[in-house]
Amino acid sequence: MAELLLEILSEEIPARMQVRAANDLKRLVCEGLDKAGLAYSDARSYVTPRRLALVIDGLPQKQPDVREERKGPKVDAPEKAIQGFLGSTGLTLDQCEIQEGKKGSFYVAVIEKTGQDTILVLPEILIAALNALPWPKSMKWGSNSLRWVRPLQNILCVMDGAVVPFDFGPVTSCGYTHGHRFLAPKDFSVDDFASYQTLLREHKVILDQDERKQAIREQAEAVAKEQGFVLKDDEGLLNEVTGLVEWPVVHAGQIDDAFMEVPQECLITSMRSHQKYFSCLNEDGTLAPRFVVVANKVAPDGGQAIVAGNERVLRARLSDAKFFWDQDLKKNLEDLLPKLDDMLFHAKLGSMGQKVQRMEKLAGELSSMIEGADLGLSCRAAHLAKADLVSEMVYEFPELQGIMGEYYARRKGEKDEVAQAIAQHYAPQGPGDECPSAPNSVVVSLADKIDTLVGFWSIDEKPTGSKDPFALRRAALGIIRLVLENGLRLNLLDVFSQAHTAYSTVNGLSSVPADPSANEQSLLDFFADRLKVHLKDEGIAHDMITAVFSKGDEDDLVRLLARVQALKAFLSNDDGANLVAAYRRAMNIVRIEEKKDGVKYDGDVDASLLEQDEEQKLFEKLEPVMGTLGSALKDERFAEAMTALAALRGPVDAFFETVTVNCENADVRANRLRLLSQIGRALDGIADFSKLEG
Repeated sequence: MAELLLEILSEEIPARMQVRAANDLKRLVCEGLDKAGLAYSDARSYVTPRRLALVIDGLPQKQPDVREERKGPKVDAPEKAIQGFLGSTGLTLDQCEIQEGKKGSFYVAVIEKTGQDTILVLPEILIAALNALPWPKSMKWGSNSLRWVRPLQNILCVMDGAVVPFDFGPVTSCGYTHGHRFLAPKDFSVDDFASYQTLLREHKVILDQDERKQAIREQAEAVAKEQGFVLKDDEGLLNEVTGLVEWPVVHAGQIDDAFMEVPQECLITSMRSHQKYFSCLNEDGTLAPRFVVVANKVAPDGGQAIVAGNERVLRARLSDAKFFWDQDLKKNLEDLLPKLDDMLFHAKLGSMGQKVQRMEKLAGELSSMIEGADLGLSCRAAHLAKADLVSEMVYEFPELQGIMGEYYARRKGEKDEVAQAIAQHYAPQGPGDECPSAPNSVVVSLADKIDTLVGFWSIDEKPTGSKDPFALRRAALGIIRLVLENGLRLNLLDVFSQAHTAYSTVNGLSSVPADPSANEQSLLDFFADRLKVHLKDEGIAHDMITAVFSKGDEDDLVRLLARVQALKAFLSNDDGANLVAAYRRAMNIVRIEEKKDGVKYDGDVDASLLEQDEEQKLFEKLEPVMGTLGSALKDERFAEAMTALAALRGPVDAFFETVTVNCENADVRANRLRLLSQIGRALDGIADFSKLEG
């Protein structure tokens, strides 16, 4: 068995593309090997800023011999059909065999193909894989027609020590590679993966990205600790920096005291996004006046010049941040609002200024529905929530929207509740994001998300398949979390109607669909789908949510969840499961007979026509159950309602065991069908049990 080693050396590959490219290279080459009939035992890919590497173990020395039998036309078939068959196989008639079948004699072409040496097959596979590598962006260089992510410099490709010869663009494969660009640029020969990895390390390259990442983490934490601080955890930045260096060396630099008065989020964001620096924190979690930089070389002076250079560059960057901060503080948030009229929210939904007006109106309605919310504070927060979008700082760092609004609000004397609501009105933005709980913050957050969803539903811009350019699924999940985690008793259809009214008032009637109620129901159905996703981790099956939503009278998510949980408990015991099975049987019988007779059996049961004890007992049990069920549902005692339903299990089972529904007496038959219909009405008070699966 043989080992294949491939390395593509180029100029620096963007960090965000590296891991995907390594995985794609392995996938494409392995697919080519499978297609060529070349089995292998293991395949591993590696990536550094300058190289993609792939090692495949357990390759055979040659392809297996292949024998294929291809069935052709009958011996007495027309000459044209026979010649067409021979042309497709490349054989003559004498080279074909004749085999007997059930319908006569057939020509059979036996094609035997001798396997080639693997080293001769590999070039075609590798070239095809490299050409098919799907780079998000690629380039041409020099006079080459080849497109690649960055200019190629070398291709190492060996199998059991022998070079696998092929050309890719301007580069011919060879048996050597180069080390670190600065520390060990000379080339060295490679025989196999073991020597390749060892020699790379000797030439100052850590090949394994996970090892490189761990080395950066450990060095950075150690350097921060030496300075007396703690490294700020930032997995995303760590992954990016891992893709920027082949031989990481970590240093600590200092932030000038003059910049420490700027909000720490501004400093952290500036260092992270522009310079790829890690921040250090004090024990209380505040920003410390230190940063950590990862260099790609060992400096003879111990890194003093590197640190000094990075401090000089950072000084210029943070001067910009401080300038933005100082300029923004010269204005009130109120002064920024007119600029929102020039910022487009959506071409069909108006400006961001109009969105703010709608949010204010909706916040006013929501504040009366949410306990603890204050009308004035909620409307004030909604009024100012988007103002920081046109600030200097957020223009430079959009990820600080909301955060900077809170800082500016506090500096200008706004109440704490208002500043907090401005900061939190985008939350929650994902499953790991903290959900606001302060009443005024919840109001503004809901107003923002509901306005967005109702607006995009009004212009028929709904998510389709995997496409969701306006993050509407995320907005709906955010609303679901706000409602459920805060126990909010909201009738969503009413809230959607208020949002439509805000669009009509602010944007004009043209922004509201011709049938708002249909639009609102469609949006509620969308929430049902999102709720299924949200509750999946709690072990609640999607069909239970569908069964409750299908009643068409439930738009209170807290109440709906209580009904679903009671339904889940009901179905988890034998009484519930068997009763649902009986319900289906009863409804199937009623549906079939109604269709056949052309009448509805939904009237009252005539007690005088009850002939057997079992149907009499079922009738007598149904009346108190229906009474209990009605009052329990009205008072939202759903567990009690389920218990009442469970009491029907025995009488229903006895009915089906002994009573013949379709008896000869027409009046008795109709009465029994009405009795079965009442079973359906009893269960349908809880949910549409026909929507349950299994």
